[in-house]
Amino acid sequence: MADSLWIIGVAMTKFMRYKDRDLIDLGTEAATAALSDAGLTIFDADILAAGCLFDTGGVGQRLQKQIGQTGIPVYNVTNACATGATAFRVAAMAIKAGEASIGLAVGLEQMGKRGLLGAQPAGKDRPYQPSGRYGAVGPVEGVLGTSLMPGTFAQAGMEYAYQHDGVGFEQFARVAEKNHAHSTLNPLAQYQKAFSLEDVMTAEMIAYPNTLLMCCPTGDGAAAAVLCSGERLKSMPDIVRRRAVKVSASVMTSDPYVDGGAVQFDVNTLTRQAADKAYEQAGVGPGDLDLVELHDCFATAELCHYDNLRLCPEGGAGEFIDRRGPWRDGQIPVNVSGGLLSKGHPLGATGIANIYEVSTHLRGEAGDRQIEGAKVGLTHVIGLGSACAVHILEKSAA
Repeated sequence: MADSLWIIGVAMTKFMRYKDRDLIDLGTEAATAALSDAGLTIFDADILAAGCLFDTGGVGQRLQKQIGQTGIPVYNVTNACATGATAFRVAAMAIKAGEASIGLAVGLEQMGKRGLLGAQPAGKDRPYQPSGRYGAVGPVEGVLGTSLMPGTFAQAGMEYAYQHDGVGFEQFARVAEKNHAHSTLNPLAQYQKAFSLEDVMTAEMIAYPNTLLMCCPTGDGAAAAVLCSGERLKSMPDIVRRRAVKVSASVMTSDPYVDGGAVQFDVNTLTRQAADKAYEQAGVGPGDLDLVELHDCFATAELCHYDNLRLCPEGGAGEFIDRRGPWRDGQIPVNVSGGLLSKGHPLGATGIANIYEVSTHLRGEAGDRQIEGAKVGLTHVIGLGSACAVHILEKSAA
């Protein structure tokens, strides 16, 4: 088994809507750039893991036809919004198991203007009586009268607000105000425009309390990471070793049973369990984090995850955002990339894009948005269904 796991190359495309480039074009750009960043080619890789949600037609093999068909194992991964992070873990586990010393993980997606996403079509008859495989009394998408994602996460936010003082419409809106402001420093973000708190609160209401500016956009993009074992890293050039980022924890969880889970997805419990296990695995705590990239598909989700990731005391998410704790100049900067709300959310790419962002800061290469002196970072992604991945990354001591 590998004694340690390292990231030696990362890259991502700009997230946007591409009219003249397809899915494989985007994946090729990210993959070749990440390999180049590591000083390697596809001929050095022992495994390729490709994550894509909407296209499941052998994406990894099609990508190989562009970057090089070397006969290595290819794993095609789909796992809701955690697809990219799952591809990263596939490569990581192969290295940890000793089956590979170099792995390439690519997350790629082309969504275009798909509009609001939902897993359940609206039905004409909605009898509230147990039915279906799980004996549910309604779509497993929430009970706010919508099967669409803004409503599902609106309900999660409102439940948190009901349970804890100091949380209301304004606190959720402050999350979006922050992330849109952060995006102005990120040239790879889909949108790079600041909005005032009033702008956010008076935007079109999609599902209370999520206004349009509190919902992530759909788009296209890709991200890639090159991983290697600690033993292989020793043989790398000095510049590669100096820029290497240690993967101190890699954890994935799924839904445990909770009351009400047959009606509304519980995005909290599996996140808390993943975070707690990751902190234990890495030997660090929330207070050691210099930055966090978390899954802010909606502003309500980010606020809940402050608590789930232990970035604030239990029930303290409202106070945390009110005192600007997660701003880039705050206690624990969160989503300095602009987050999904502004950076964009090409589903299969997101998990690795978060890893790209944190790795870039730990290397001291994030430009105008750099968090000075960053040594430890956390990435988090959750895909409804559900899957949660948490990674803790650390700056190389070399």
